[in-house]
Amino acid sequence: MFVCAGGAAVGVSQTPAMPDLPLPAVPQSRADATIVQQDSKRTEDDKQRVALPASRIINIVQGNPEVLVELKSFIADSMLDKGAITQSDSMSDEEVYRLIVTNAELRARITDFLRARGYVSDEEIDRASESTDLSPRDTTFGAGTYGRLDEMTDPDLMLQNPTGEISNKSGNLRRSLQRSDAGIDGKDRNNGEAAAPHSNVTDRPEALHRPAPYNLLSLRDLYTQIPNTEKSLKRFGSEMFVNRNASPDELSEGRPGGPAALDVPVGPDYVLGPGDTLSIVIWGGISQSLKAVIDREGRITLPEAGQLQVAGLTLEHAEQLIQSALQVQFRNAHVAVTVGSLRSIRIYVVGDVQRPGAYDISSLASPINALYAAGGPTAIGSLRLMRHYRSEKLIGQVDLYDFMLHGVRGANDHLQGGDTLVVPPVGPQVAVSGAVKRPAIYELDSEKTLDSVLAEAGGVTVAAALGHITIERIVANQRREVLSVEVSDSSDPAAARAKIAQFEVKDGDRIRVDTLLPYSERVVYLQGHVVRPGKTAYRDGLRMSDVLKSYADLLPEPADMAEIVRLAAPDLHPETIEFNVPDVLIGNANLPLQPFDTIRIFGRYEQDAPTVTVKGEVQRPGSYPLFSGMTAAQLVRAAGGFKRDALLETADLVSYKVIDGAQVTVNRRNLEIGSAVLKDDRAADAPLKPGDILTVHQLTGWNDIGASITIEGEVAHPGSYGLQEGERLSDVLKRAGGFRSTAYPEGAVLTRPDVAALEEKSRQELVRQIEASSAAARLSPAVAGSEQSANLLMIQQQQDQVLSRLRSQSATGRLVIHIDPAIESWAGTPADIEVRSGDKLRIPKRPGFVLVTGQVYNASAISFVPGKSASWYLDRAGGSTAIANRGEIFVIRANGTVVGRRSGGWRDREVLSTRLNAGDVIVVPQKIIGTSLVWRNLLSAAQIAASISIAAAVAGL
Repeated sequence: MFVCAGGAAVGVSQTPAMPDLPLPAVPQSRADATIVQQDSKRTEDDKQRVALPASRIINIVQGNPEVLVELKSFIADSMLDKGAITQSDSMSDEEVYRLIVTNAELRARITDFLRARGYVSDEEIDRASESTDLSPRDTTFGAGTYGRLDEMTDPDLMLQNPTGEISNKSGNLRRSLQRSDAGIDGKDRNNGEAAAPHSNVTDRPEALHRPAPYNLLSLRDLYTQIPNTEKSLKRFGSEMFVNRNASPDELSEGRPGGPAALDVPVGPDYVLGPGDTLSIVIWGGISQSLKAVIDREGRITLPEAGQLQVAGLTLEHAEQLIQSALQVQFRNAHVAVTVGSLRSIRIYVVGDVQRPGAYDISSLASPINALYAAGGPTAIGSLRLMRHYRSEKLIGQVDLYDFMLHGVRGANDHLQGGDTLVVPPVGPQVAVSGAVKRPAIYELDSEKTLDSVLAEAGGVTVAAALGHITIERIVANQRREVLSVEVSDSSDPAAARAKIAQFEVKDGDRIRVDTLLPYSERVVYLQGHVVRPGKTAYRDGLRMSDVLKSYADLLPEPADMAEIVRLAAPDLHPETIEFNVPDVLIGNANLPLQPFDTIRIFGRYEQDAPTVTVKGEVQRPGSYPLFSGMTAAQLVRAAGGFKRDALLETADLVSYKVIDGAQVTVNRRNLEIGSAVLKDDRAADAPLKPGDILTVHQLTGWNDIGASITIEGEVAHPGSYGLQEGERLSDVLKRAGGFRSTAYPEGAVLTRPDVAALEEKSRQELVRQIEASSAAARLSPAVAGSEQSANLLMIQQQQDQVLSRLRSQSATGRLVIHIDPAIESWAGTPADIEVRSGDKLRIPKRPGFVLVTGQVYNASAISFVPGKSASWYLDRAGGSTAIANRGEIFVIRANGTVVGRRSGGWRDREVLSTRLNAGDVIVVPQKIIGTSLVWRNLLSAAQIAASISIAAAVAGL
């Protein structure tokens, strides 16, 4: 079944909210990591915390379409871990891009995901760590930059800038990614290399992947557009003169910043002139070396021979003349003459050059050297025509394309002093882009046809679609128009080339050679629970058995049912054809395949996975996949076997059964699980069905093993005592040797963990109720104005005070008991309670005081006097204060019982007349401000709860 994705625009897509993904939960990478020094590299954990920019992640995903399919499943799993249920098949491409842009923690996970699969190197992670910002939104790639095809193709936005480059002002996805990943220096931050202006023909073709409605590689390929956008083009040859800021001296002399010095040998036809320095070597009748500079009159001076006129002679003729002159003076003299340093000549470079003017250059310099010295042509200077004049005579014309493309220099390019080089304005130009080897702006000379222009551009690449060549032309002073090369059969390259050879180009043409489709049209796709997912070549007559040959092509435990998703003509909508995997593998079903078919194989546990559950006393209880023929004994073994407390006699097996597809019935049966597992008794075992629940029970009384009670204080043998089932308090006290003579059993404190938990829960609930009650509800409606504000403040202070006392007193878990020194007198009575594991009994010494606490003038412990009443002790504490609530005074006995105003019909004076025993506590509560009955009851309960903790502590002294 297919679920159509939303396909909404970025920023308004109705996709489930991505839950927060805590950064420490990034999964460990399976890729090998390089361990490096702490002071120079980050640790492996730090690498996993780095998130690449959203632009870089989207660039990788768009360049590798197969990654997006796996990435959708990865994101769906991550969202499922956080409680958000999303199907990867229903997730559109734009939803994935939006999550990448907006969720920094998800980018950290995807970064690790890509690194584990080799799409991102550790070096790139290191570079990204210097600028990673786990902010809610990555501002390097704003939403809405990857779906606007209309912003990529406006021809009016293609302008020529002052340097002769054509640039596109409307960004597209690929260009925006390059802007965010490339620095000012042109270096790609992702690989450290200079960003290439033109991709290699072996690279993946640039394409715009539109959101596909289904999670299929075939549809991802078909939902691909070839963006009709031109990259920034430069004039061909403009980079030849890149060093335009160097001085003329640097350029001519070869100093740093300019081209290399003219260090070439001087040929025998070199014409000497004033300023040249000759190196003369003489051997034979005499051995001597000397230098001679040609003076202004064109002469040099030789020893014994005098002056010779050499200016205007070639180097070969001058050498013969010098040798003849010296042989007259020296017998058998031989001479070798070379030019030691060349003279400078002044020439003029004018026209559309960067620095027109006069230049002193070497006499061996060519017109191209002189053009270098002048900084090269300007943006409107011609690269195809440079005229060379000597006085008024045109010596020749220089075409720089001949030199740059073919390395050809003119035969008559020698310069002489006074020569002039003129660079006229640029001639006709055309821009060539797309699938050519050198996309650039070319200046036309003799080129008239499209094939000659493409030849200037290095020719078309093998990925060029010769039937899709478009020309944007400016009809002079009238309009723009778009033309195409009419090729009747684009599959015939010879016919296409013939049409191209006949097509005439004109000034201002913008020629674009489109590429072939970025995907193959003869391919099938294998997806899912297979060893080698991806594309498979299609051939006529291809069948399923040619793709799935055996179980070796599948991962373990494939599902029986699989499907072919076929894109049906003419609109290529997907249709699903189910097939049985075992039938295909044994040859009973061999379905024919068509181009763009997607074969989906599922794992046995991927779709409505059959599971069984084991509970109770096994090592690893939980749900387990149900394999074929699985039994209860095998399930127990898969769960690690029995625990020591397992009941091996019997276990419960609960199964369900569907009746007529309308209702479900549940059946339970007993299994002799011990015999089935330990004795391998097949009769005691049972096969399992999906959904079965096996429960292994615990031995009776196992939880009582190790049960003990702790007895402290005034007993003969204090310590920890193990318990038997049903043992009572008197039994344990007898085992402890009974009470000592100093014991005070009436004040015994028995604490129990279960009681402490209930007490703590009640205390927390009381705190919550007090905090939730409204202060305004505690006042009488008759209270008004400033009096109400003062009362509200007093109520708030009283609430804070009571809550502070209540929170500071921890739960004691005291269980009130009534015992006395004569154990036999209460043994077996209701006072002889049953003890439990974890109980703690403390028998204190007889206290010699009564504690008076609360709103009295001197809260203290007063020495116990037998027969005295509560009022007597209250008077000894100075009596109650003005804020005391005398009507609610209560007494907490040493055994934990409370005597209050409403205890058994007592009245307030009778509470104070109560005769007290040693260890009793008198509590004088504070008056409660406010008229609300609920509020008074809450605060009264809070004061009692806080006082009971004090009384328990006193009883334990």
